[in-house]
Amino acid sequence: MTNSMSIKAIAAALEDGSQSAVEIVENCIAAAERTNPSLRSFITVATDHALVQARKADARRRANRALGPLDGIPYAVKDMFETDGIRTSGGSKVLENNVPSTSAAAICMLDAAGAVLIGKTNLHEFAYGATGENGWAGTVVNPHDETRLAGGSSSGSAAAVAAGIVPFALGTDTGGSCRVPAALCGIAGYKPSYGLISLDGVIPYCWSLDHAGVLATSVEDLELVVRQITKLSAATISAASLRVAFVEGFDQKCEAPVRDAFLVTKEHLRRSGATFGAIEVPDQSEARTVSLVIQLAETVAYHGANLASASDRFGADMRGAMILGQLLPAERYIQCMRLIGTYRRAFAQNMQTFDVLLTPACPITAPQVGTVEVDIAGETFPIGNALTLFTSFFNLVGAPALVLPVASPSRGLPVAVQIVGAPGSDAQLFETARTIENLLTTTRQSAPTL
Repeated sequence: MTNSMSIKAIAAALEDGSQSAVEIVENCIAAAERTNPSLRSFITVATDHALVQARKADARRRANRALGPLDGIPYAVKDMFETDGIRTSGGSKVLENNVPSTSAAAICMLDAAGAVLIGKTNLHEFAYGATGENGWAGTVVNPHDETRLAGGSSSGSAAAVAAGIVPFALGTDTGGSCRVPAALCGIAGYKPSYGLISLDGVIPYCWSLDHAGVLATSVEDLELVVRQITKLSAATISAASLRVAFVEGFDQKCEAPVRDAFLVTKEHLRRSGATFGAIEVPDQSEARTVSLVIQLAETVAYHGANLASASDRFGADMRGAMILGQLLPAERYIQCMRLIGTYRRAFAQNMQTFDVLLTPACPITAPQVGTVEVDIAGETFPIGNALTLFTSFFNLVGAPALVLPVASPSRGLPVAVQIVGAPGSDAQLFETARTIENLLTTTRQSAPTL
């Protein structure tokens, strides 16, 4: 495995000449190819494309014309983003030979910043699922324990960052698809306010709930990437005056290590001078039903033509989801869309007196590959419902959310917390995340050895 390095560290090596972009990219490609038989984090490694980009970055640097902090920095992207001349499969046999002639808007922005795309990462087929299991491309496993899931649907992006193959990766998030794998793999993951990061050129799963997102090893790296692909304003928040909301009972629906991480974070904030107050959110089983109805209806609207002509090329779970989507009455979809408006107004009202909402990220640590159901606090959940228990609602309200790893005293599987802001408060959310990251001064878990 490669050493896990921050964007800033790689940029410093490029700047002082101790490494070239070509050398760094060659190491990343070698790590991707060496680990892929076990991790299955990549669908396509774009060696030729990456080396061309790296050589151009080195030439710019020699001419003192570096484009900025991402020039020459390697990254990976979930295989839902279209890439000019590089296969874009959506993690599905349906598109196994699809090679676009244009790139998604976010990829174009990273190209303009000089970042080097090394490959397309694996995922739950067409982003339908929180486990990352994929019968065609293979199931991505967790770099910390290869008997366990990396989470999904942005599973390959999270695994590639957690394994130190790349310092950052792009993903998508419809119900937790960046934040869930970030939490299970022990890295930072971010979903913006709805629409902040362009989805132009990204294969849609659910137009109303899809968000692009970023995965990295730190808040600093997340924000650095986000500032290259959005217009993010500046913000200043004092930890001493931070107003933190929480939802009563969320911590009781968690495994002990996750609950401990949440309580440790809360205590660090309390000692720093933050104040706390409880807020209410809709019953999560209701909110998940609303989310699922919208997802199924919209995904069949997009993929329905392929279902009619090539149903046998879809995986069983995706095919089953679209069949259910075809059976949904239009009035059910409309009712759920109207509920989104109700949720958004209520959440905005609840957050008026708070800077941020603190929740656990996932109620469980990384489950074993093949897990179907889990028991949490005496209640049995399907695995997908469990993994997205604390994430799905915030896609419905379009709120920015960020997952942070918390060092576990037992040094067991990764655990994490989630912080959520009011829609449009992304800059403030990053400021708060940096504050929390600084407060959690204990050493993070080491990157796994591959």
